[in-house]
Amino acid sequence: MAAEAKALWAKADAVCFDVDSTVCVDEGIDEFAAHLGKKEAVAAWTAKAMGGGVTFEEALAARLDIMRPTYSELQEFLAKNPPKLSPGIKELVSALQAKNVAVYLISGGFTQMVHPVADLLSIPRANVHANTFLFKNVPGKGNVGDYDGFDTKAFTSRSGGKPACLKHLKEQYKYKTLAMVGDGATDLEAKQPGAADVFIGYGGVQKRDVVVKNSDWFVTSFAPLIDIVAARPAAKL
Repeated sequence: MAAEAKALWAKADAVCFDVDSTVCVDEGIDEFAAHLGKKEAVAAWTAKAMGGGVTFEEALAARLDIMRPTYSELQEFLAKNPPKLSPGIKELVSALQAKNVAVYLISGGFTQMVHPVADLLSIPRANVHANTFLFKNVPGKGNVGDYDGFDTKAFTSRSGGKPACLKHLKEQYKYKTLAMVGDGATDLEAKQPGAADVFIGYGGVQKRDVVVKNSDWFVTSFAPLIDIVAARPAAKL
């Protein structure tokens, strides 16, 4: 199976990456929860979601209900916690872009936290599909920007959101071979007809049994992916 997966990876014209524990070495929402003094309760729900024990929307709603962050708290967290990229991801994204492969970040995290990651990797923010925190009472004049939920229209706000997002991208841009790279159960969902043609499990940060067993190709480093991309001929413009 890995040989077939490598062949598909070698000709992918679009690649979608999960962010937490894949592009980055941490789980952004857990780190934000730690900043708020609520890490343990939130991390337990993250583990349930990534292991496939509960639906994503259940875990997302539960975590946010525990956190209920203000806009001011989010801005303070972002200022103190720049993205922590996984080793080799910058080189991999650069190699893909050099071969004119479209690169997307598909995350169950939040745009306010993923956009800085995209900026570091020179990925257009338009290529980020994630959830978005909503706030009421614009900060200033004594207001901190109270938490007001999240955008429920986002693909990744619900279970099955990642494959739905990939299907949308394939339909809109007519990609012939789309690859998904990620570490969790929600990433694994993306391998289905009309969505990801190949799923590459990444275990450089977390090794999850369901992903190890069901990936088309499982890696613990981005190096083998970079080697294959580097050997590709440049795509025609």
